[in-house]
Amino acid sequence: MKSILIKNIVLNNKLTDILIKDNLIDKISEDIDFQADRIINGNGRSVIPGLVNMHTHAAMTLMRGIGEDLSLTEWLESKIWPTERKLTDEMVYWGTKLACLEMIKSGTTCFNDQYWSLPYAVQAADEMGMRSFQPYVILDLLDESNSEKIKYECEKMYELSGKWSSRNKFAIGLHAPYSVSRNMIVWASEFAQKRDMLVHIHLSETKGENDRSLAMHGVSSTYYLEQLGVLNSKMIAAHCLWMDDADIDLLAKRDVKIVHNINSNLKIASGYKFRYNEFRDAGLTVSLGTDGCASSNNLDMIETMKTTALVQKGWRGDPRELPLDELISLATVNGGKSLGIKCGVIEEGYLADLVIIDTNSVAFTPNINFLANLIYSANSSCVDTVICDGKILMENRIIEGEQEILRMANKLYMDLL
Repeated sequence: MKSILIKNIVLNNKLTDILIKDNLIDKISEDIDFQADRIINGNGRSVIPGLVNMHTHAAMTLMRGIGEDLSLTEWLESKIWPTERKLTDEMVYWGTKLACLEMIKSGTTCFNDQYWSLPYAVQAADEMGMRSFQPYVILDLLDESNSEKIKYECEKMYELSGKWSSRNKFAIGLHAPYSVSRNMIVWASEFAQKRDMLVHIHLSETKGENDRSLAMHGVSSTYYLEQLGVLNSKMIAAHCLWMDDADIDLLAKRDVKIVHNINSNLKIASGYKFRYNEFRDAGLTVSLGTDGCASSNNLDMIETMKTTALVQKGWRGDPRELPLDELISLATVNGGKSLGIKCGVIEEGYLADLVIIDTNSVAFTPNINFLANLIYSANSSCVDTVICDGKILMENRIIEGEQEILRMANKLYMDLL
């Protein structure tokens, strides 16, 4: 059994010690006396749970900066999908490593991905020590001619996932109701339900998507999925911007998990009036994601929290919207609940996914309100040390192999573009 003892760390405004054994938080108390394999002196710094990025496309780090100032449809059809046809397994591997590097540097320990070349993405995440959910992505553009091939590949990948480390979980990724054929949506959803797996889907990201659904099916995208019988508590729906009360009530009835991605929504102008209060009051679990770097340009969950709160306060016209304690939950424990894992909380018995924050800076001076300083004042440079699954991934902002990752990413993006 390996152990880490963090001494003199500030948790919830109180100086304490945290003992980690294997991959779990074993004890939280003052003056813990234990001969741990590794001792970290907190020196009065603060600790938060590892952040959970609930929607991203990790290897799109290699496309950071392409397709700027375009609508979602034009961005996908003229830039992203043509570029992705040139992706190689090596590009996905190093692009995912670059994403993990960026996420660790900004305090994220777990991410819910949706991208290609799955074995290479999993290898990269595993080598970087992060916790991830990795779906087999289904995107047939309503063409069922390749259905049998897609089914075969999905089944084979599921079999291979049995050899993955415990930190990486297999899932199903349905791109969106408008880009996946009816029969394939049903097949993939049933495949997941039989194996008790998560389904990760884009839903109601744009007004145009709902308009097309109404024209084609006579109902919203949400009700279309209901007609197919695929809405359930294992579905994680990203975006959910263009939803009326009936859509929200339906999602609540089916206990679908919701992911808000404010930065990409704003940047592609998909919309900004995310109905957080209505989702919350209906009893839905809401979490946060960054989306991919091609649409949001970074994977910084601290920035995501800030933008989320500012926009909610702004469009609602009420500074009391999204108070700090609620906001931090969207980026931590709500992600854990959505994924069905015991993370996002610093309590005994929870997974040892922790982030040490350096508060010795201008952004935290004076440190009247730690969460306010973290979210509204600081940036990801305050993230000093990151622990995931009981292992130190970054200490004093140093990550092993960082320069090689940057070198390979800079080499491969030239080939891609």
